[in-house]
Amino acid sequence: MRAFAFALLLVAGPLEAQTAPLLPAPAAPATTPPPPVPTDPNNPASAYITAGQDEPGYRSWYLALPARAQQVRSFNDYLAGAQVAGVVPTWQLFRTATSWQQCGAQPFEIPPTEEWPNIVQTLRYVRDYVIPALGPVEPVSVYRNPTLNVCAGGAPESAHKLYSAIDMVPLRPITREAMMRTLCVDHSAHGDAYRAGLGFYAYMRFHVDSTKYRRWNMDPAVAAECPPIVHPEDAATIGQPIPTTPATTPPESPPASPAQAPPKTERGQPH
Repeated sequence: MRAFAFALLLVAGPLEAQTAPLLPAPAAPATTPPPPVPTDPNNPASAYITAGQDEPGYRSWYLALPARAQQVRSFNDYLAGAQVAGVVPTWQLFRTATSWQQCGAQPFEIPPTEEWPNIVQTLRYVRDYVIPALGPVEPVSVYRNPTLNVCAGGAPESAHKLYSAIDMVPLRPITREAMMRTLCVDHSAHGDAYRAGLGFYAYMRFHVDSTKYRRWNMDPAVAAECPPIVHPEDAATIGQPIPTTPATTPPESPPASPAQAPPKTERGQPH
């Protein structure tokens, strides 16, 4: 009899375990999406550049029209005369909007000569305070002609339309917070003298122009140390989308609130 009761216990144990309610699995902790992966592991900027706006794309664009050779030479001579040649590779200063394909525009464009003076002061600021603080940088979007500016959603007073703005990314490893903090310190001390605007977009992309002294889209943790000097609405501009993968580009979205992390898009970037 005792053996029989023991056998029942052996059976009842597993049945009880099988009928017990299952506890829900713990929720996965929220994570921040990883930054875009460079298509070229040796160049961090490649994650921010669409196919066709890379160096091979520039060579194809340059050779497509014979007249472009003389235009490029004239621009190089102009930069040399203004003593800002070599701050960044000249060809990168011809990059247009990241959304050039969707807008049926060119990946590169030499701005009208009357706009050339506007880039000089911006390059001076990049030379004097951005590169010494961060090391080498790569421009990923510079000039947008009026038609492209409308298609990309840029404000009428966009600094990119005036050829005063450069969106760029650092080429040396640095965190987003450290980049913001470093650039903000120098901008607070020297930006007013250059009429420099400083803005931050998704991940490591940031904006510099020389049309108005202002700052926008600071991460809250850094903004507490480097408070904004203007309201976000004073920074009229629009950004350009960053590819999520080497083969796709997400749609553009509205500018990010300075109280939120910037979206993984190029819009929301002062131009």
